[in-house]
Amino acid sequence: MAKDYRLEKRKFVIGGIALSIVLIYLIRLFVLQITTDDYKKNADSNAFLNKIQYPSRGAIYDRTGKLLVFNQPAYDITIVPKEVENLDTLDLCQSLNITRAQFLKIMSDMKDRRRNPGYSRYTNQLFMSQLSAEECGVFQEKLFKFRGFYIQRRTIRQYSYDAAAHALGDIGEVSAKEMEADEEGYYIRGDYVGKLGVEKSYEKYLRGEKGIEILLRDAHGRIQGHYMDGEYDRPSVPGKNLTLSLDIDLQMLGERLLKNKIGSIVAIEPETGEILCLVSSPNYDPHLMIGRQRGKNHLMLQRDKMKPLLNRALMGVYPPGSTFKTITATAGLNEGIVAGSSTYFCGHSYEYKGHTYYCTGSHGNISVVQALQYSCNIYFYQLSEALTIDNLTKYAELYGLGSPTGIETGDAAGRFANPETYAEYGWEWTVGHVLQAAIGQSETAVTPLQMAVVASTIANKGVRYQPHLVDSLWDYNLTEKIKDIEPTVAETIPIQHDDVYTYIQQGMIAASVTNMPDKYSLADLGYDVAIKTGTPQAGGGRVQDSFFIGYAPADNPKIAFACVVEGAEYSKYMIRDVLKAYERMETRQKANMEKNTTSNP
Repeated sequence: MAKDYRLEKRKFVIGGIALSIVLIYLIRLFVLQITTDDYKKNADSNAFLNKIQYPSRGAIYDRTGKLLVFNQPAYDITIVPKEVENLDTLDLCQSLNITRAQFLKIMSDMKDRRRNPGYSRYTNQLFMSQLSAEECGVFQEKLFKFRGFYIQRRTIRQYSYDAAAHALGDIGEVSAKEMEADEEGYYIRGDYVGKLGVEKSYEKYLRGEKGIEILLRDAHGRIQGHYMDGEYDRPSVPGKNLTLSLDIDLQMLGERLLKNKIGSIVAIEPETGEILCLVSSPNYDPHLMIGRQRGKNHLMLQRDKMKPLLNRALMGVYPPGSTFKTITATAGLNEGIVAGSSTYFCGHSYEYKGHTYYCTGSHGNISVVQALQYSCNIYFYQLSEALTIDNLTKYAELYGLGSPTGIETGDAAGRFANPETYAEYGWEWTVGHVLQAAIGQSETAVTPLQMAVVASTIANKGVRYQPHLVDSLWDYNLTEKIKDIEPTVAETIPIQHDDVYTYIQQGMIAASVTNMPDKYSLADLGYDVAIKTGTPQAGGGRVQDSFFIGYAPADNPKIAFACVVEGAEYSKYMIRDVLKAYERMETRQKANMEKNTTSNP
């Protein structure tokens, strides 16, 4: 009998189909049991409850040891969705003082894996956060009625002063974007993270390390104690404390001086780069950024036309005006184009390339010292013509303009007016712009911090330090210093003539006694003060801004400063108050040092 090859082929086909089905089931079983952890989570959830122990966030102190930021108790409500049974949503909502619509929104957001990438119905999920002790107490009395709900103790930030909000920053709930960028996998939904200021830049030091408790549960979900008597529990590690270079009293004085004004005051210790105050106005009360109302308050501040959230000290950019003449003078003296004895003639007007430029006065033959004292535009017009824009650019960059300063929190780069900048922005450069650049006009834009650094660099005779807000890191109990933030030299201007800064300082000292009313005089402080003022033409509908930079004492600089007030004149009248406040700060520091020496012989 002939062999039926069709039947033979059919056997192979049927056998192949059967084998494929078996393989598919085996692969699916492998995926479910090995690669998918849902079953494991389900099994584990029946036997164990992994309870996160949140660490205490590090506190923040000022340079004199005054407590600025600390923690206070708060409570989160968490939920294991798989455990929820026969939930009385009305009673739950009443206990937590929320509406049913809010309840449904919370549950929807929780299950949205775009918002909550770590969602699992078998593990603890955040339901509500930052309840006060009073709010949590009401809920805790009824907790037995809400199977699957738990209370987690947390902390929120509290502030000792209504000041320094921009420098300190704040914390808020971690976003989905921040969790995605978290390569360590530290954060989960409901965690809090630094959003601004030193809270953000020193997040990894401040946050500490989470701990965990592994609790045993019976078949009914009741806690029976710690797994293996706590052998696998891990305690939380509190965060590190920060000591800032800020002096809170000087900071508050600066904020009072700028009340109802728009602008900034920055003060720096020249020999270290430590920031003594960092004032931005208008500011806001840091208490607004605490707790469950943070989001609402943040939105309110965002919509405020005065832009209180903008840190003008670091991110506000302004024409420096005549304060820039100190840089032009440095270039002219150091390049040997002018000397202390050489002069230019100022006859109130100056003709250049078919255009007429003016000065505020008619100064006659005037030296660099006098030019700085009286802020003679025509002196610097003629000097810039000899310098060229290349040399002006060179010295602007040596002083740090056009680049971020390197401060921990980040800051704006600003820009310097030169052909390269104009080309970048698509603007037309003409030869007349070099004259305006030399007096801090045209399209030059600087931050108050950058100009405080300029003043500090002049005080240091050409040595520019990187500014910083944090002085040191300590353990949580303040018993061990973890790290000192050492001064960092960012740039040293190569001095070709020894008397460069002698003449600049003489001009700035002379400027400190020119046109200063008795009420604001700097002549009776017991030391010389070196300053340079400016009234740059401003945009945005403002007539002009008011700028000043300086340092003191001139012969042994301990503080360098810069201030800008938008749309105003005579900001220089604040200098006396700033210096008197600094004197008080110095007195307090000396008293503290003497006290410590006495108590620890």
